[in-house]
Order: sequence, then C-alpha cells, then structure tokens
Amino acid sequence: MIDPQRIPVIVGIGECIDRDNLHEPRVLLAEAARLAGAEAPGLLQQVDSIDVVAIMSCQYDKIGQLLANDLGIAPARAEESVAGGEKPVRLLGEVAERIAAGTSQVALVCGAEAMRTRARAAQDGMPLNWGPVDPNARQLTALDFVTAHAARYGLVQPTQVYPLYENATRHAWGQTLEQAQRESAQIWSQNADAASGNSAAWLGKPHSADQIMENSDSNRMIAYPYRKLMVANPLVNQAGAILVTSLERARAAGIAPNQIIYIWSGARANEPQDFLVRDRFDHSTAQDAVLNSTLAQSELEPSEIDLVEFYSCFPTVPKMARRTLGFPLEKRLSLAGGLTFFGGPANNYMTHALAAAVRELRDREGQRALIYGQGEFVTKHAAIVLANTPPKQAPQMLNVQADADAAAGPQPRLLESYQGAATIESFTIVYDRNGTPSQAPVVARTPNGERVVALVRGDDDAAINVLLDQDPIGRGGHVTVEEKGLLRFHF
Repeated sequence: MIDPQRIPVIVGIGECIDRDNLHEPRVLLAEAARLAGAEAPGLLQQVDSIDVVAIMSCQYDKIGQLLANDLGIAPARAEESVAGGEKPVRLLGEVAERIAAGTSQVALVCGAEAMRTRARAAQDGMPLNWGPVDPNARQLTALDFVTAHAARYGLVQPTQVYPLYENATRHAWGQTLEQAQRESAQIWSQNADAASGNSAAWLGKPHSADQIMENSDSNRMIAYPYRKLMVANPLVNQAGAILVTSLERARAAGIAPNQIIYIWSGARANEPQDFLVRDRFDHSTAQDAVLNSTLAQSELEPSEIDLVEFYSCFPTVPKMARRTLGFPLEKRLSLAGGLTFFGGPANNYMTHALAAAVRELRDREGQRALIYGQGEFVTKHAAIVLANTPPKQAPQMLNVQADADAAAGPQPRLLESYQGAATIESFTIVYDRNGTPSQAPVVARTPNGERVVALVRGDDDAAINVLLDQDPIGRGGHVTVEEKGLLRFHF
C-alpha cells in the first residue's frame, strides 16, 4: 500500500468562460483557480507549486508569479510551460510525481485564453490594456512551429497540415471518402453531444453527423477533406484549473471521499518536430507508444477503460488513437466536447478535458478514465489515467521516446529542389472563403524514395478534380521547377 502522504489526488476543479469579452486571461486564470479552491476549502492557500499552461493570447511577464499575487499566496514554484496542447496532461503527471516524491504538497495546474477578445480588439483597432507584458516577448505565430520550406508551400496552419494525416490514413485503412467522412462526423457528433451538456463549452448544442458533413455556407470546406465543423475553434475566452494534493492532506481537509480523484501513471513522447521528415503520415509511433505504455503501467487493458478523452483538434487524431487501442466507433471519445464544440483555447483544452473527467468520475464509482493530449502537428503526445480508486504503485509520467523512435521507419531525405517523376504520398486542397480552391500542397516520393513537396494550382481544374474524384495517393505524376524555384506537381 502506498503511503497516503504520497498518493496524488485531484481535489478541486474550476472553469470559467467569458462570452462578453470583458476580461484578460490573467483575470480568467485567477477566477478558475478560485473556483478550484472553493471545492477544497483551505488548500488553495497552501499551494506550493503553480504550473500555468503557456498562454498564447498574452505574453505576460512571469504569469505564474502574477497569479500567485492575485491569489494572495506565496508558492515556492510558479512556472509557465512552453507551448503544446499535451501540456496540461504532462504537467499533471509531473505534479503527481512531485507529490509522490514528497517534494510538493499542494499544486495548481491551470491555463487561460482570451483569443476571441484579442481578435475582436484587433478587428476594431482597439488597444488592450493587458499585462504586465514581458518586455522581451515576441508574439508567437504559426511560423514559429513550421520550417521555412513547409511555409513556402502553404503548410503553415494546423488546418493545412492535419489533412496530410487524414488523407494518408484513409488510404491506408482502405476507406472511401464517404466512409472516412462518416466516421469523422459520427465522432464529432458525439463530441457535440458532450459539449451540449457542459456549461463551460463555447458551442453548447448538439450537431448530427449529417450536419457535420453537409456542404453549406456555414460549413464550408477549409482544407480537404475538413469542413468548418470538423476543425478546432480557437476564438474562445476560457480558463480552467486543477488543484492537486496528497490523499492524506485531502482527508485532513475534510474532502468528501467521492470528490477525491486519484492520479495514476502516464507517458509522453514526441514525433520529429519537422513533420516533413517523419517516416509516414498514416501513423504516429509516438502516439502509439504513449497510449500503450500508459495502459501497461496501470496494468489495464483497453476494455477496462470506461471514460475516454482523445485530443480532437481534427478527426485524424482520435481516429488513429481509437485504432491503436481497438475502441469501437460507438465509444464516446470526448468528455469535454472536443475543440470544435467545447472550444480550442490554444494549449489549454486538456485542462478542461481533465476537469470533465473529474466530474464524471465523481459520479461513477469504480471507473477509470484515459486522458490523451496532443500538441503542435501530431508532434507532442501525453496520456494519463484517472480513477476514483487508488493506483497500485506510485504514479509517474514516463518518457517513452525510445519506444516511439524504435517503432518508426526510416526518415526520407527531403529535397527542396527536384524535377522528375514522383508518386503522391499525401495531399490536401486549401480553399478560400468563397469555397474556391486556392492551391493544393502535394507531398510525394521520388523513385529513389526521397520526399518532395509541390503545389497544384487552384485554377488547374483537371488536376484538382483528380484529387477530389479519385484516391490519388499512390498515383504517379511529375514535378517541375517553376518561378522562384517553386515546385509544381502535374498528373
């Protein structure tokens, strides 16, 4: 039996939402922390460690310390993470390790965004009196997370990169477009149902699978095959917080047993940061290693997992994850509602997913939840198990990078200039706001196995129709060098 002083438990959760664009992230962050503290009276004042998930809508000067000041507490540790959608899960696992090691007694993991307010202010030309801002900070953009070569071919935003995985997996799994879209829409409809019952969700109403698939002005194609209702919604103002302590302190504070949720073990690993040099686009060995190791550490089979949250910025992520663990399509894969319907507050969605898991576990005796987060472009992965029963061993957030690397195939050589024959490996078609193709980035392989990126022009109707009407992956063509050294793909 683990010493109750070393068993990490979640005792408080807090979430808030600002639909009226009234507050900066710092204010929302403190409110969420106070709400978490209200569930565990007296423990917020004992916090010795604060982890703030990287805030994208404002780069504060030492936000961890600012939050501590706002809460009137003096933790020994107050840090802000680097960017990554998996960070809330990883941070929770690391907090659990510190509680288990006795180096922390009460800890807070939290995050906040006010992206909608910032976007509205920019649109209206209104200054934002937020801060204090780090004087040395530079506002991060999508270009900070991709290479110059990827950006040159329009592979900059997540909406342009994730379809490479979606189209590659559809081909690898032998699905027709209709089958793949129907699977995506069914998962997303379940997410919408979850969001409709979540008071912290941004879009709290159900959507049927047919609505998610339909072609309409309000559900236009963003990047093939993803429509607007299949992509993350970052323009939200939301905050969340998780309060963690030891079982012994929770009991001493008089926390009701059914409010205490136990943190079990987890795992983390990354794919190569440059997605253009990964081995393939039809799997993620980092995702596989993290999911399998997380269950193995807890001595659980997939069938023993009752509740699931698979990061759902785009359908390809939970679709790959459910196949790794053999979950049926009918299994609900989100507790909070997903990044389309709950909202996608930059790096902090998984804090809300953790809060949703805690709420459900409190009402479900003897159940377990698997929580999996992902960051950047299928790049960063972390998972953890929560339960309303104690773990069998001290929790840890295991680094399984070696397993992920060992399972990966050889990385292809990326050519920045090439002329000659090439076979399509994956692709997408990027659309403008009028629903017209603007261009189609194509990732292809040369006869020698090197990888090249080239473009099909948006006004090349014949080529666009081939991409749309057939499964072009595996089909041959040729690449030419055109103006300014840009590569073009031709059938």
